[in-house]
Amino acid sequence: MLTLESLVIRQDTFVLRADLSLQAGTVAAVIGPSGAGKSTLLNVIAGFFAPVQGRVLWQGQDITTLPPAKRPISMLFQDNNLFPHLTAAQNVGLGIRPDLRRSQGDEQRVSDALRRVGLDGYGARKPGALSGGQQGRVALARVLVQRRPLILLDEPFAALGPALKAEMLDLVADLARETGATLLMVSHDPFDARRIAPLTILVAEGTALPPQPTDALLDNPPPSLAAYLGD
Repeated sequence: MLTLESLVIRQDTFVLRADLSLQAGTVAAVIGPSGAGKSTLLNVIAGFFAPVQGRVLWQGQDITTLPPAKRPISMLFQDNNLFPHLTAAQNVGLGIRPDLRRSQGDEQRVSDALRRVGLDGYGARKPGALSGGQQGRVALARVLVQRRPLILLDEPFAALGPALKAEMLDLVADLARETGATLLMVSHDPFDARRIAPLTILVAEGTALPPQPTDALLDNPPPSLAAYLGD
């Protein structure tokens, strides 16, 4: 279980509060108006930004002060964070060993991950020789080899066209189900939430609310969300 216990996040005059829990193995969207603090919330969970109050717990263990690399978390960003001078296989391999000194078993894990995301035979290509969707698949393969139980997505597919984005959303949801990982996905698009996330965390008016059933929330949004969605 992921628990945000009496969490207070502050950046200059911006304040966000969160007091909620999410069962392990859940796929949940994080949605709300622009500037509400959705990405900030993920960055605190991942350890890139410290709260001023409260705790982040995973399976009952307090991880609030752990550095990002020590947390049971993989994070996929908007720009995919691929290194242009490395091949697809090397970029994936960074998820196993940052020094790229991989064993034969590690090489097999990389190959298996690339094949699982539909990139069998693309390992020798560099990011510049891949399409945007293929780059996203490389980043997703890197998440896969890390084998961490909590996956955070910060709108990694926002720049893709509708059909390709839907395909990538389905793929990441399938991977989460296969591995039993908990998935938190920031999105500005209610389509994304409806497609793969049974639960949604609404971030609005300085608060990250406890998870709610996605369809019920989007069918009858509170005023802050309705204004953002244009309803």
